[in-house]
Amino acid sequence: MTPFDEVHDFVVVGCGGGSMCAALVMHEAGKSVLILEKTTLVGGTTSRSGGVMWVPNNPLMKRDGIADSDERAATYLDQVIGDARDAPGAAPARRRTYLREAPRMVDFLIRQGIRLTRVREWPDYYDELPGGSVPGRTVVAELFNVNELGDWRDRLRPSFIVAPLPATLEEMMELPAYRRSWRVKALMLRLILRMLLARLTGKRWVAGGAALQGRMLQAALRAGTAIRTEAPVSELIVENGAVTGVLTVRDGQPRRVGARLGVLVNAGGFAHSQAMRDRYAPGTSVQWTMAAPGDTGEMIEEMMRHGAAIAQMDERVGNQQTHPPGTEHSEAKPTAQATTAAPHCILVDQSGVRYQNEGGSYMAYCQTMLERNKTVPAVPSWAVFDSQHLAKYMLAGTMPGSRKPQSWYDSGYLKKADSLEALAGLLDIDATTLRTTVERFNGFVDQNRDDDFHRGERAYDRWLGDWLHRPSATLGRIDRPPYYAVPVVPGDVGTYGGVVTDEHARVLREDGSVIGGLYATGVSTASVMGRAYPGAGSSVGPSFTWGYVAARHAAGLVDTQGSPA
Repeated sequence: MTPFDEVHDFVVVGCGGGSMCAALVMHEAGKSVLILEKTTLVGGTTSRSGGVMWVPNNPLMKRDGIADSDERAATYLDQVIGDARDAPGAAPARRRTYLREAPRMVDFLIRQGIRLTRVREWPDYYDELPGGSVPGRTVVAELFNVNELGDWRDRLRPSFIVAPLPATLEEMMELPAYRRSWRVKALMLRLILRMLLARLTGKRWVAGGAALQGRMLQAALRAGTAIRTEAPVSELIVENGAVTGVLTVRDGQPRRVGARLGVLVNAGGFAHSQAMRDRYAPGTSVQWTMAAPGDTGEMIEEMMRHGAAIAQMDERVGNQQTHPPGTEHSEAKPTAQATTAAPHCILVDQSGVRYQNEGGSYMAYCQTMLERNKTVPAVPSWAVFDSQHLAKYMLAGTMPGSRKPQSWYDSGYLKKADSLEALAGLLDIDATTLRTTVERFNGFVDQNRDDDFHRGERAYDRWLGDWLHRPSATLGRIDRPPYYAVPVVPGDVGTYGGVVTDEHARVLREDGSVIGGLYATGVSTASVMGRAYPGAGSSVGPSFTWGYVAARHAAGLVDTQGSPA
């Protein structure tokens, strides 16, 4: 066997959510870590995202007096995920481990100096089920001054959440109501003052995933973690049936890197591989994803080459999107979640029929759209709304009431008509069907109860809507012309399936045996959440947690039962 060019205790492939968390665990254990990132930027899709972690019974909930427990969270997960017989990533042992270790992971990061907090209210996506939490189980990072990274500040992948002001994720959610709320006007003033102070003091604030990963990167660099960009891994090196290193590139030359304690794969999924999408998730497109460009799936295929089992490959973290002219090929795709969940708007298929709750989990929303498309054309579907909606709510990243670009009308992206019948003609929908659909919905609005899909009955639906709209935060009549429509597609922020791992994050073969020395986390793996998305951060939370679990196991900090060694 050719000798290694260099050897480290732990080698991490990819620089997403769990990578730097694993590095901090190894550093505390006195071990050396090398992170290899194939792109020019660090942070992965986590950095691009809202940077939210779904962690039940976390220490920040305790800080704020929010009741929760492992038992309550287990009840909720069981209700949402079910028996998961077709989703081995959500095996009972893995669920129990997640509920136990995720709060410990958060506590560990806080001890490492990572400044975390929680959003005051972000309900679980199925909060009406037993064990659901209305205050929510979210964990986020505080605003981060990216200039603290020094030479690394321009190597952090930026978030797709772009705000004109230095606002936290929670504050950004309130900004669209600034014209209608004095409280939000006061918030706007505070943010302007924060921006002016930042300019005077030379600070460059980032929020969301960029804040989370910026803080993680800062901590990892302080701990002495070696991080290399433009260092793709092409092969896992296997000796006597166990992974002992990787083949990578440094300065354009192949380099064999040994790993004494193991290799952790956190290289993302296959959101940017149309070939893998066609094989595992047909009917979806790379043009609909907001995952980081490095999500091309080759590390999943490399692990498969060494016998790794795969599961849940047809699932994605859905993200309903609408694509105005000029955004088709951009990395940041305008989301339609808040659009169709707000009052005065519904979603219809290409026959003009409403077929689901426009609020709720974005993953369930996109799953339903794809399922509907098997029997009735529904990709794209149409968001249908009136002038009230356009005046009060954001559309495709533009502020409420703002004039929309003429190119939106000229291209046919934004349809506009003085009557529902005329709008139906523009959409090639039977006019009577569309009129009947809208009138039925308006009847539900009048009785303040959606008898078809129960929109607004769960706290999360109402949270997505408009807290200023009465009596319902999400139900509003569609009756003031002109009428409008935009196409909505079942986009995603990443895939949700991959290699199967056990409760120690070790990669498993088809027969259930462990591939020695090989660990995996993030969307390189079959999700512990199975085929559902219990709450905000159900990808990022597991990515961090399984990185934490893998590093502790590899470093010998736990025994095979998960207890402290």
